[in-house]
Amino acid sequence: MTGCAKRCKQGLVKFALTLHKLVTGTLIKDRADDDLDMTMVSHRPEGLDKLEAQTNFSKRELQVLYRGFKNECPSGVVNEETFKQIYSQFFLMECIDSCCSPLADASTYAHFLFNAFDSAHTGSIKFEDFVTALSILLRGSVTEKLQWTFNLYDINRDGYINKEEMTDIVRAIYDMMGKYTYPVLKNDAPKQHVDAFFQKMDKNRDGVVTLDEFIFSCQEDENIMRSLQLFENVI
Repeated sequence: MTGCAKRCKQGLVKFALTLHKLVTGTLIKDRADDDLDMTMVSHRPEGLDKLEAQTNFSKRELQVLYRGFKNECPSGVVNEETFKQIYSQFFLMECIDSCCSPLADASTYAHFLFNAFDSAHTGSIKFEDFVTALSILLRGSVTEKLQWTFNLYDINRDGYINKEEMTDIVRAIYDMMGKYTYPVLKNDAPKQHVDAFFQKMDKNRDGVVTLDEFIFSCQEDENIMRSLQLFENVI
């Protein structure tokens, strides 16, 4: 896998950081202890106490996150089109002065990311969805982070990653890199990547990767474990 491909794969957590900066750097009120402002929003999130218990964020952090979320998303929800726009902007910034092609298309990968954030399959991401995923990606345990990533790859949510699903994800990553990269990618590069993935992950050679196989294989990989640790307690 080229250096550019590795950057694309690491984009998931970087995107979480970008979303965090987006929602916390826009609207922060002077009063530190006031409650969530619930006025004029179509969706009202669960109570602070409940969210505090369900996530790894403090009440104050949740207040700041919600104010920024509401500022960027006044309706209280993010639909897939808006999510794709946010991710595309993020990805274009990542591609500046890199090997990514100006013809890169991040929309398909953003679609898979959106589905991972939209765990209830409602067609929109509420504040609760956003902050729960952010809590896992930034402050969750290794197992929680790996399980979330597994769910991203398990497109049909049947508890297994098959070659078709992995191929869809890999092709989406290569689409983000664009048709013209340096060094030039071979036409069979996605297939080679999927084959390597299953060679590493599919321990019992039954053609699918289970959650246990995925977690076990990732924990054996020092590079993966190191990348997970980089983003612990960043906020």
